[in-house]
Amino acid sequence: MSFEVTGKLVVKYNTVQRSESFKTREFVIEKTDDINGRVITNYIKFQSVQDRTAIVDRHNEGEMVKVYFNIKGTRWEKDGKVNYITNLDAWRIESMMQGAPGADPMPNYNTSQEGSFGGGNSGNSGDDLPF
Repeated sequence: MSFEVTGKLVVKYNTVQRSESFKTREFVIEKTDDINGRVITNYIKFQSVQDRTAIVDRHNEGEMVKVYFNIKGTRWEKDGKVNYITNLDAWRIESMMQGAPGADPMPNYNTSQEGSFGGGNSGNSGDDLPF
């Protein structure tokens, strides 16, 4: 199951090489909600692994982003003690600022030209559709 959250990128940590074949990177977003007139701010730390560690590179701290992630849980036992670890495993980040570096350009569907669809423009300011 995949989740998403939008907030301000506040911290990008360096990539950490955990073993010869495994690397991780963490980053934090700030999410602020107004709940019945009370402003609640949460700081949410995500982890990306392996080839996904670079997904945060093209985004700047302070930028509004949407993070797509999975929730992963692990049972870990050491010296007879059991611990449970939950990770928010980020796999995609999108910029929420139009025109920002790394943002997908928004197409302009309002660019009508005379004869665009073979039928011309019958004075409806580009509302003639080919179907």
